[in-house]
Amino acid sequence: MKKHWLVLLAFFGILILSACSESTIPEGAEGTSGGDSSSSGEGGQEIIYASTTDAVGLSPIMTNDSVSSSITEQVYEKLFVRNPETMEVEPMLAESYETPDELTWVISLKEGIEFQDGTPFNAEAVKYTFDKLRDPETAAPRASLLEPIDEITVVDENTVEIKTKYPYGPLLAALSHSNAAIVSPTADQEQDLMQEPVGTGPFKFASWSIGDQVVLEKNEDYWNGAPELDRVVFKVVPETSTAISMLQTGEVNFLDALPTEQISRIESIDNVEVTKQDGTPVYYLTFNHSRERSQDADFRKAVASAVDRDAFVANLNDLGVRSDSILGPQVFGYDESADNAGTAYDPEMAKQLVEENGYGDEPIKLLSANRDNFILMAEIVQSQLTEAGFTVEIETMEWATFLDTARSGDYDMTFLSWSNVTGDGSEMLYPNFHSDNIGAANRAQYNNPEFDKLVEASRTTIDQEERESILNEANQLMLAEDAAIVMYHGVVTSATDESIQGLQMDPNGQWSLYNVTRE
Repeated sequence: MKKHWLVLLAFFGILILSACSESTIPEGAEGTSGGDSSSSGEGGQEIIYASTTDAVGLSPIMTNDSVSSSITEQVYEKLFVRNPETMEVEPMLAESYETPDELTWVISLKEGIEFQDGTPFNAEAVKYTFDKLRDPETAAPRASLLEPIDEITVVDENTVEIKTKYPYGPLLAALSHSNAAIVSPTADQEQDLMQEPVGTGPFKFASWSIGDQVVLEKNEDYWNGAPELDRVVFKVVPETSTAISMLQTGEVNFLDALPTEQISRIESIDNVEVTKQDGTPVYYLTFNHSRERSQDADFRKAVASAVDRDAFVANLNDLGVRSDSILGPQVFGYDESADNAGTAYDPEMAKQLVEENGYGDEPIKLLSANRDNFILMAEIVQSQLTEAGFTVEIETMEWATFLDTARSGDYDMTFLSWSNVTGDGSEMLYPNFHSDNIGAANRAQYNNPEFDKLVEASRTTIDQEERESILNEANQLMLAEDAAIVMYHGVVTSATDESIQGLQMDPNGQWSLYNVTRE
């Protein structure tokens, strides 16, 4: 029988949203026209989106970064999707589901859907995708997403049964995650989906010129009706100032994740609409906990005492929310008591600890991505730590290289972010800080058995009040240990040409172009 109460369990615990190719695909590649990209005429409807970095890759199984997911979200689809207005999970490729018992989920699939390569979407494709994502040999960065699954069985062409290891309330939310998008088994076996993606979505892959642009085109055979847009270009524009100038001249039409220092300039541009809303992303400074120095509680306390987060947030022009809590106000498991539970800014305490312990004698390698707010965080924190007596050397890297370097642990401290796509606290704490995920999403190399047990408990009960309490306890434990120092919680932003209609930003920062038109 259908247990609608499980939907509520999954969603009261999932209030709302992080957090990676070497080949050019010339087939169908076209240059981008300069000047205003017209919404009509011979070229049809087109949108040009600008990003400061290139995608890491185009497979939802093998990537876990926001730049890649902004592209894969247009090409692939999931069994379920979260409605950004109601915050409820709704079927997408799924038709319905049943829960005969607490460990069993029987999902009926929509019929008659094909992948963009013409092969059928069916239960075998679902099993193939989820089994590959879970397979340790795949080394998928978000394999933890489906860790609770014990077995997947094809019941018939359009029915799949999922058995979990334990009662798992957030399963539907996990299945609505961008990394749980369904891939074409045939395409995955015949080509590299990191370079040539094949899904069931409204847009299909056309070309990728590495370091320049990814081009998608309308899927005329899309099962839910072809989109109005004919073509979408994801253009790499390394300098944000250049991207803003291109927005002003009409060479690009859409920017998101707007930099705080440029927000006034963007808002002053005629014919450009800026949107802002509180979101689920979190940005934090953390340590390489595998290194001996980072295991010294006084060292972490000295760093936390030296960092003035209030001063940093004041530089964000209302595009950041100040809270010590690792779980933000939009995330299930957040408790306002955690807002001020971290180590307070105390520069004199920091100086004393540095002097007494000689922490300034050995340089700190501070790793940062080459994104505007990451660079801003690095420069401000370097100045504050230097004032306290530390010696800090910043190393800046392109996004994909940064992710790989952080994953390998080649740093002393770094800035990380997480978009919180599911909006559930356990799906923030488990991938990023549970010891199971060291070498994958746990780039902080954090390893605390007491914390691990709390996070595991938060995932193995469907009692939502109990989950909230456990998540708050885990959050407070990390704050007491200065395991991560939250710089700010994000505000989701976009800037679009006024001709663009129908774009809806999710609080997790994701967006779909399916309903977008240009007028």
